Amino acid sequence: MISEQDLKHLQRCVELARVALVNGDEPFGSLLVDQQGNVLEEDFNHVSGGDPTQHPEFALARWAAKHMTPEELAQATVYTSGEHCPMCATAHAWVGLGRIVYASSSAQLVQWMNELNVPPAPIYNLYIQEIIRNVKVDGPIPKLSDQIKALHVELHQRTNESTSIIEEKI
Repeated sequence: MISEQDLKHLQRCVELARVALVNGDEPFGSLLVDQQGNVLEEDFNHVSGGDPTQHPEFALARWAAKHMTPEELAQATVYTSGEHCPMCATAHAWVGLGRIVYASSSAQLVQWMNELNVPPAPIYNLYIQEIIRNVKVDGPIPKLSDQIKALHVELHQRTNESTSIIEEKI
């Protein structure tokens, strides 16, 4: 069940995904929230710096491992604009974080990339539950998925425009 608080946190994830896009990065944003609903940490994608592992969910798992007790980890929720990739899901599981709530799914992302003629990622897009045992997962959220899709469309339109300009100069 998705609550109003869940929607508020997910909307912040969409805002963080927009920040990533404005910074020239892929549009993904995430929050780590404690059992009382307090945002403990937030981040967005930083892969444009050359390190493809700089996903926000991975960064939040690292932060949580350093700053939270096992009990706090298990009771925390990670909110994210897009379903965890296998790398981030694995980090989430190893650290012992609790619930995951996402706005758009990996399957949706694959569909959008196909529509935009973007080559597939080097890894398979798996559902979180195929990687993590016994985790509560909620998503996707249709009214937010459309916003996430628009960010990805914008990213790849910009990329295609940049490529066209470079090709014209050559």
